[in-house]
Amino acid sequence: MKPTLFFSMSHNAQAIAAAPALMPWTDSLQTGDARMDETHQEFVTMINQILATPEDQQLPLYKAFLNHTVEHFAQEERWMLATGFSADNCHAEHHATILETMRVVEAHYLDSDNTIITRMAEALAEWFPGHANSMDAGLAAHLKSVGFDSVTETLADPTAIKNVTMSGCGSVSCS
Repeated sequence: MKPTLFFSMSHNAQAIAAAPALMPWTDSLQTGDARMDETHQEFVTMINQILATPEDQQLPLYKAFLNHTVEHFAQEERWMLATGFSADNCHAEHHATILETMRVVEAHYLDSDNTIITRMAEALAEWFPGHANSMDAGLAAHLKSVGFDSVTETLADPTAIKNVTMSGCGSVSCS
């Protein structure tokens, strides 16, 4: 199942007229893995920086945010592979869909759609809590259950990983 971003490439006058809402960091976004939570706090901070910046000045921040998100998702995917997920699991597929959408934004911005970065940041602010509370929280619980240290990216006991790989999303609601 691919993630749904409530995001449109078309011009939305109502969204543009309203001031963008900042995304608060709340305890509900915590996953239980300190390194994952630190990366998520950086993600939220960068969304807020974009939303607080005039649209004609957002591109450099957006490029940095995209680079951060590429590493953020790659980090989680390394952890998944190290702890028994198959390479084509649905959590990684969600990441790929988000990155694909994010990469298109720069071209549209440069093609005179100066509101698209704000709309993308707003869409990610809407999407992220659900992702963090399901897939990422599930991944954090899995990492803990197999004794994976996300700081050193090592397993306390490599035999804790079964030979069978998981193809699910790592969510608390799927295997």
